[in-house]
Amino acid sequence: MIQSKERILVVDDDRIIVESLVEFLRLEGYEATGVTGFSQAIAALEHMPYQLVITDINMPDTDGFELLRVIRQRFPQIVVVIITGYGTIESAVEAIKMGAYDYLTKPIIDEEISLVIQRAMQQQSLIRENQALREQLDMRYGLDNIIGHDYKMLRIYDMIDTVAESRTTVLIQGDSGTGKSLIARAIHHRSDRRERPFVEVSCGALPESLLESELFGHVKGSFTGAVGDKAGKFKAADTGTIFLDEISSATPALQVKLLRVLQERQFEPVGSNKTEHVDVRVILASNEDLVRVMEAGRFRQDLFYRINVVTLNLPGLRERIGDIPLLADHFLQRYRQELRKEVLGFTEECLEYMRRYPWPGNVRELENVVERAVVLTRNRQIDVYDLPENVVEKARANPAGEHIYRPMSLKEALEDPEKKIIEQALQANNWNRQITAQILEINRTTLYKKMKRYGLDADPLRSR
Repeated sequence: MIQSKERILVVDDDRIIVESLVEFLRLEGYEATGVTGFSQAIAALEHMPYQLVITDINMPDTDGFELLRVIRQRFPQIVVVIITGYGTIESAVEAIKMGAYDYLTKPIIDEEISLVIQRAMQQQSLIRENQALREQLDMRYGLDNIIGHDYKMLRIYDMIDTVAESRTTVLIQGDSGTGKSLIARAIHHRSDRRERPFVEVSCGALPESLLESELFGHVKGSFTGAVGDKAGKFKAADTGTIFLDEISSATPALQVKLLRVLQERQFEPVGSNKTEHVDVRVILASNEDLVRVMEAGRFRQDLFYRINVVTLNLPGLRERIGDIPLLADHFLQRYRQELRKEVLGFTEECLEYMRRYPWPGNVRELENVVERAVVLTRNRQIDVYDLPENVVEKARANPAGEHIYRPMSLKEALEDPEKKIIEQALQANNWNRQITAQILEINRTTLYKKMKRYGLDADPLRSR
């Protein structure tokens, strides 16, 4: 007897078979339900989640193949086993091609169907695990995982959505730590290649002598140490996406080969005359301004113009100060869970120091600072003394108020300077609204509404 109560739906036009099979399955420990037609089966599937469907091919309203097709489209997590009294090799092959797990012929033998169901449930368990893994990927690499409300980041989100489904080469530029890898994965994850490989290569981390072999592969004996054939990263990324980080470090020889891959989607492994063809989406990244690198003669013009189709320029954290509290809280939630510490948030003074700090290491540095603070703090809120000394010192060195941002709407931010300008203009014109409105180039009614809003109409002498 099994412990869990997996649900099984039995579909057969013969009520006796349905009842006997349902009774057998219940004795085996499953939660089984039986119906006698296609319409009843669909209604049951819409009403209750099932892990397995056992269906006959021959039914009065439609056949089991049609039910299998509908299940594959609408309930892909369900495993289907086909049974029939008139089995042929052709129908068995067709059922498997359409996505059935197995195919049995009547009369049904208890031991046989019991074994098939056990194996089918294992298959269903794998489907659930795959679904869970996909959900984890969605959480880790989906667009929702990229934190930021700054308008610069909102433009990046729009660009990701726009280019994701295309095959267009994308160049991502930004300082180290701004999240170029995360953006590349988000583009891949939102494309129609999401189920295919995503291969990341850090060009700056590999010696020049090995980078070409790493990307394009090599054949046995092509250089010292090549003891066998090896497929490169481009081949591994076939039908998927390859992400080439720190592309500015590529040698001139490698740049020529990259240009050919981008234009023709073909290359030869090191030491081979055999041309390899790949279907791969290429995303590149650089923490240097490639225009300057090109002007310095270290990057080919033709390659630059080939990859500069869609360029995403990621802002440094110092350019999106308003996102610091959001990012800090995001990392806090992650590390408080990992470290199992009841840290509830940051003091306002701590956040002010974090806003003042220039963050040369960008988001990656912020994450490290928050992780360190969660590890070291003994309080329920992270305070200034939980931050590294260099962060505190540089924040203190920053003039008070400079670069400090407090969350507010643009309308709220403009209210104070607007009030001062209107008040100064009124004073200069002895509170004459007509003249003041003309100087400010607004009509008298608009001026009056603003005066009322800012409390500048309270004095009777200001009523002219």
